Amino acid sequence: MATLREDPYGPFNFKVTINPASGGEFRGGFSDVSGLSTEITHADYREGTDAFNRPRKVPLMYKAGDVTLKRGMIASLDLWNWVNQVRRGNMEARATVVIELMSEDRASTVAQWKLINARPSKWTGPTLAAKGASDVAMEELTLVCEDLEFE
Repeated sequence: MATLREDPYGPFNFKVTINPASGGEFRGGFSDVSGLSTEITHADYREGTDAFNRPRKVPLMYKAGDVTLKRGMIASLDLWNWVNQVRRGNMEARATVVIELMSEDRASTVAQWKLINARPSKWTGPTLAAKGASDVAMEELTLVCEDLEFE
């Protein structure tokens, strides 16, 4: 899926699709995606017979970082309803979230990240201020997930 080329791709052509476990999909017109990361924890380990006086780094567990999505407020309650399902303790309120980086002409996907068993952990509503007529009311959704795949 990831396409090799000399010049790097710009970060401005992307698509986010949220596929809830219950079926259907949310296609969000998101303006920002941040936090795509994974972290591997390590333990220090040294045997008494090791030749060097230093520990080895033994990999343990890994985890995916929290991912934040931002979009302009629209007349849709899809994200809020998903947040509400989690707030009410619905353990089935998880989703696969696919983030696709598109080529400049938007003809093909050049890279793809997949958040496995994602759930909302934080929703932030817009900052409302009468002073800025050129601003857009934005909502922000932070997701936790069990795994991150990259293609």
